[in-house]
Amino acid sequence: MKEAQLHQLKKWFREYSQSFMMDDPDDQRNLDLKIRHTQRVCDVILDIGQSLNLDEGELRLAAATALLHDIGRFEQYQKYRTFMDSKSEDHATLGTQVLEKHNVLEFLIPDEIRIIRCAVLYHNRLTIPTDEDETCLFFSQLLRDADKIDVYKVVTDYYQIAHEELNETIQLDLPDLPGISDSVYNDLQNKQVVSKDHLHNLNDFKLLQMGWIYDMHFKRTFEIVRERHYLDLILESMPDDPAIIQIGLQLKSDLEHFCMDSIDSAYSKA
Repeated sequence: MKEAQLHQLKKWFREYSQSFMMDDPDDQRNLDLKIRHTQRVCDVILDIGQSLNLDEGELRLAAATALLHDIGRFEQYQKYRTFMDSKSEDHATLGTQVLEKHNVLEFLIPDEIRIIRCAVLYHNRLTIPTDEDETCLFFSQLLRDADKIDVYKVVTDYYQIAHEELNETIQLDLPDLPGISDSVYNDLQNKQVVSKDHLHNLNDFKLLQMGWIYDMHFKRTFEIVRERHYLDLILESMPDDPAIIQIGLQLKSDLEHFCMDSIDSAYSKA
């Protein structure tokens, strides 16, 4: 991908996102949250991509996937006033529809179009289909890692002030009740990513977020999680429940292991 093409995508994103400006301050705050999230995911994906020795064209393609990964969020929020897919529609699928409807990618070569659509479509899936080709899988994994890193920033910033300023959109409208669900505990004990279907309260959701380390793919991603103390920050926002403490210690131990022993994708040029 050429620099001028990425610049064109950035210009379109800016104009498109600004077309959803809302009068209600709370609504606009939620949309602004997504715009800032997108900008930071672009930064993080370049950090991870550079650690893999990607060339400039590949870095720009990665940045394009990050720029467009949440493009469906704007229409979703305008229509449903929620970012919760289960109460509206899948924002990744909606995003691919937006890209097609507005012919956003028409000036790119077919392989670049395919990779961007693939990464956008799969960025929020529980798992990526195993029958996709290696390049699609790589850029999807790269985007998923970068997206999770910045969601960590958003939620940990919020958890530190939640007692002062409640935002039910970030909490997915989940109740702040004591304890955790058995299914969430079992998923993490088995070192598996938690399904959103298992969430019953805010503690479940926080543990789901901590458990994302079981669905990360690159050493640099784990290093960023450790450097920014995201697991500690989430754990500090939770009650001193024995099950939570046990799972938290397991997750922190596994993170240290992944930072030392993780093997990057075969696509890496390192």
